[in-house]
Amino acid sequence: MLLGPNGAGKTTLLKAIAGVLAYEGTLAIDGISYSTSTRRPRSFRRAVGWLPQDVTPFPNLSVREHVAYAGWLKGLPMKQAWDQAEAALDAVGLESRARERAGSLSGGQTRRLGIAGVLVHDAAYLLLDEPTAGLDPRERERLVEILRPIEKERAVLISTHDTDSLIDDESRIHVLADGTTRFTGTYEQFVFGQTGDTAVDRVRRAYASLVPED
Repeated sequence: MLLGPNGAGKTTLLKAIAGVLAYEGTLAIDGISYSTSTRRPRSFRRAVGWLPQDVTPFPNLSVREHVAYAGWLKGLPMKQAWDQAEAALDAVGLESRARERAGSLSGGQTRRLGIAGVLVHDAAYLLLDEPTAGLDPRERERLVEILRPIEKERAVLISTHDTDSLIDDESRIHVLADGTTRFTGTYEQFVFGQTGDTAVDRVRRAYASLVPED
């Protein structure tokens, strides 16, 4: 979990890891390395799934076609991408809308469509930028329910302000502010010494102690 105020560099960091932003240096994930001086290896592109905060569906494609196309862009043969799109849509609760136009989905459904697009190519590492931002409480709760089992199967790095619903006792937490790392550690280490009636209260106080309001 990546926490921090606006302008802390969370989105920039995720973009750099995903390879959609130029930077100086080398990134390595499980022995797969990438730098801006060379083209990203196919194995790297397949291993990493990137979900930006703003998901733009292809309006003239069906929901399933959109997800299959995302898989094809990651190097899957089209037939395989088409077949795996069905399972990806099932994982995010959009299987019943597979034939509808992608552009007809609501905001919350579009965010889930984006998640299906990073699941379709079996990415081992998922980078999700503010996945619950702008969603109403019902859609936010639905998205959290979808993410919980995914987090148990894959490495998921979420950039978020949503400390109330996305963080749980299995989370590993990183806090960025003013271009520096204020904290990195387990949930237990993050809330250690904090008081409060609920887990949400303790998380809020832990965050406020690291990043006080101006």
